[in-house]
Amino acid sequence: MTQENPTIIFTKPGEVKLDNKEIPKLKENEVLVNTKKSLISVGTELTILSGQFPPESYWASYGKYPFIPGYSNIGEIVEVGPKVDRNLIGKVVASYSPHALYNSVSQDSLRFVPTEISNEEASFFAIAEIVMNGIRRSQLVFGESVVIYGAGLLGQLTARICKIAGAKPIIVVDISDYRLSFLPNSIIRINPLNQDVISEVKRLTKERMADVVFEVTGNPNIITEELRCLRRLGRFVVLSSPRGPSTIDLHDFCNAPSFTFIGAHNSSHPPIETLNNPWTYKRHTELFFDLLLSKELDVSKLITHKVPYSDAPKIYEELLKDRTKAIGVVLEWDKLNT
Repeated sequence: MTQENPTIIFTKPGEVKLDNKEIPKLKENEVLVNTKKSLISVGTELTILSGQFPPESYWASYGKYPFIPGYSNIGEIVEVGPKVDRNLIGKVVASYSPHALYNSVSQDSLRFVPTEISNEEASFFAIAEIVMNGIRRSQLVFGESVVIYGAGLLGQLTARICKIAGAKPIIVVDISDYRLSFLPNSIIRINPLNQDVISEVKRLTKERMADVVFEVTGNPNIITEELRCLRRLGRFVVLSSPRGPSTIDLHDFCNAPSFTFIGAHNSSHPPIETLNNPWTYKRHTELFFDLLLSKELDVSKLITHKVPYSDAPKIYEELLKDRTKAIGVVLEWDKLNT
């Protein structure tokens, strides 16, 4: 086995380098995964790379430089620790490993990828977990109306999974016609540069307004506008990770209309399956893979970029300048730019 382990590192704001790290030495219950594909989390990773977040925020404590990004990794098990079944060698697995050619992964955290699913599509698993957990926390029920602010990757999957869950109508708001064009025809699209969002939501919901609004832009400055789409006693779900504080009149946009605010960070998954809440990280990935296999969900058309990992500094630089044309950005670790 090669002794090289190329790894993507954010060395400081705006700077990305490939560095050769040591191949991890395995603990007794770990496996060594050779990465095949990994998905860039355009929101989270670019927020950290930009360095544009409040100095006392969670972002500042999480995104310390040098920072190794990535948490949506598909790879093949090539070695196992002494307490792991060697029959696992050769299996393709999903894990929260960073963007590196080799990663050590706890056996307990592995998600096994069905052979019928491509590595590119499987790499969306972590984003699917986030979205499914957020929709569950919203307590969405069949027939409820939904407004989703943001048509990036999170918004795209939120719209599709809300449809599977029976929401109607589903309205997605974004200032990019390009991003909106990726939505299925059954999803209603609104560009606020061309239409008045509030009046359109009122019309489309027969004046009831939305039962649930999902915030997936990460922009803290438009949250008050998003809240205007909600009906009384509606639910507002923060599915993004807003970059900075928001100023909200809590009388007009919480107390008087009696809104419910719901945080939906991925870490709110239950740590283990219980009868009351079986929907763990792994269970959601299992469901995601089942939806891909049944063709009820298709993420292949959301892949806008496939980039050899050796071009990582270049693609991150391009994304920092303009992310509007990027939805699914897949790094290919089994290919080199020749």
